[in-house]
Order: sequence, then C-alpha cells, then structure tokens
Amino acid sequence: MSNLQIVEAFLKALENRAAFEDVLKFYHPDVLQIEYPNAITKIIAERSLTDLRNASERGKNVMQKEEYEIVHAYEMNDIVIIEAVWKGTLAIPLGKLAAGDVMTAYFAQFFQFKDGKIFRQRNYDCFEPFT
Repeated sequence: MSNLQIVEAFLKALENRAAFEDVLKFYHPDVLQIEYPNAITKIIAERSLTDLRNASERGKNVMQKEEYEIVHAYEMNDIVIIEAVWKGTLAIPLGKLAAGDVMTAYFAQFFQFKDGKIFRQRNYDCFEPFT
C-alpha cells in the first residue's frame, strides 16, 4: 500500500467515525500532529498520540458526521500532501450554526511517514465563517 493509499484509508476511517483503536494503526508511536492557527484553534497546537486520542473523543461529541473530499494529492518519497474539502455536521451549536448544520473547511495537510505510519502531520485549516 502506498503512503497516499494509507492517507486515503486514514481519512475514510475518520469519516466512518471509527473508534480511536481502529485509527491508531495509522499512527507511528512517536507521532506529532501540528495544527496551525485557524478559526477554531487560535494558537499552534501540537498533539502527541495521547493528545490525538483525547481530541478524537472530544470531537465525537462535537460532530455527528464528517466528510473529506481530496481535491489534489501529491506523493514524494515519505511525504504526502493533500488539499481537501472537509464538511462536518455539528452535534452541538457553534457560533451562528445550530446542531445539524454543516461546517465547511479547506484543508492542506502534510503527512510524513516513518515505518509505514504517519509520523508527522501538519494541518493548515481554513474554515468558512461560522461566527
């Protein structure tokens, strides 16, 4: 399986609301995910495997459903870069959006692999206005 296919399977697992134990297989034990400031995360957030597990649990309380549409994908050696459109159906109100409304964001995500697993992930998330 190519690294791009792993990213595609990873995003499909997120879409399917898989338990974190099922998502865990995609991550290297020393994973570090960095999310750069955006409309939801106001500062640079660095997440270890434990942090990702906690964020996954919190996210399931905020979102009813998520969808990822990969618009462009690039694979070079141990790096995969994707541009994606993300849509999330809210489980709770957020800003001017009510529970059941759909949020939309445009993502650029950089995945670095080590030993066939996601070792580093950098997210640049641009949300449509919701406040």
